[in-house]
Amino acid sequence: MKAGVLGLSEEGLALLKVASAVEHFEIVAVGDKDGTVAEKVAEQYQCAGFDDYRQLITEVDSRSGSGVGDSLRRNDIGCLLVAGGMYSCDEQVRMAMKKKFNVLKLAPAARNFEEAAVFVRLAEDEGVKFAIASPMRFARSYLALHEYLQQGRMEQVFLITALCSVGNNEHPAWHTDPKLSGGGALLRDCYGLIDQILWNFPAPEQVYSLNTNLAADKQQRHYLTEDTAVVAMKFSDTLTGNIVGSKAFGPREEFLKLYGKDRIVTVSNTCFSVSDGRGQKIEESEYEDDDVSCMKAVLENFALSILSPEKNKLCSSGRDNLKNMAVIESAYLSARTGMAEEPGRILQMVQIEPTEI
Repeated sequence: MKAGVLGLSEEGLALLKVASAVEHFEIVAVGDKDGTVAEKVAEQYQCAGFDDYRQLITEVDSRSGSGVGDSLRRNDIGCLLVAGGMYSCDEQVRMAMKKKFNVLKLAPAARNFEEAAVFVRLAEDEGVKFAIASPMRFARSYLALHEYLQQGRMEQVFLITALCSVGNNEHPAWHTDPKLSGGGALLRDCYGLIDQILWNFPAPEQVYSLNTNLAADKQQRHYLTEDTAVVAMKFSDTLTGNIVGSKAFGPREEFLKLYGKDRIVTVSNTCFSVSDGRGQKIEESEYEDDDVSCMKAVLENFALSILSPEKNKLCSSGRDNLKNMAVIESAYLSARTGMAEEPGRILQMVQIEPTEI
């Protein structure tokens, strides 16, 4: 597939490096708002470089032949790998879909639920794939959890807890602007854990959230994204959960913990363990998966779901991710209203029923 990469931040460069090593992709164009960066990276990968995303899409379109009305051959399919902030390329992503490009976007799915729903509808109308890169779905520790639950080996889960701390790492200035980024720690750092919870369990009935930041002037808090969020979720009368996410403390730590009738399951990126109710280990497996291997699996799944859809199901479609976005949207709404909010109502507001997800 002829591919273009939008956004050459650290994440974008990592995505580009992995994609260039996957046999199903031919990188024909890269783009970044910084023309110097785009030119330098294009030279390294021997492809076209642009500081205008519209020109990049036109370039991929001309290479793929997808704009001339011919039946697409295997090596004529165009796709777009999106690592740039959606504030800078939402129009171009829609343009790409209308040109029959398949789109893979780094998480989160969008800045808000409504924007994500627009992309999902457009992709379905145009008959193309819209996928969200979810590397944790391919980490063997989290795959072990998914299989463990699918096999019914854990009875009566009654509590889900999740923690994501990333420390005071540097981030782009636009991440601090809610209009540009959509959100802070909850949307951008906790997205993978939220996806894991909703991959394994139904969407919660109610969500309650408290969000804070460390701005000295309280007036400034209206213009900054949250650096810390505490989210409580009610799935049913017998199952509750909570997520704590923060940029304000470290070291980096990320895990998911499930409490059941007589089992406690703990999962991180490299470990899957099962304990009894007293904390005694029953089983434990450690893995050496890294970000590169998981992203490679993401890209291979995306490519094969397009090239051989009858044999390969897309693992993390945009429609799947609407649940994630509805829960996050509910959390942000709750932080403003001080009341519990219902993700199901968010889904229905844009005429997408929860049962469709």
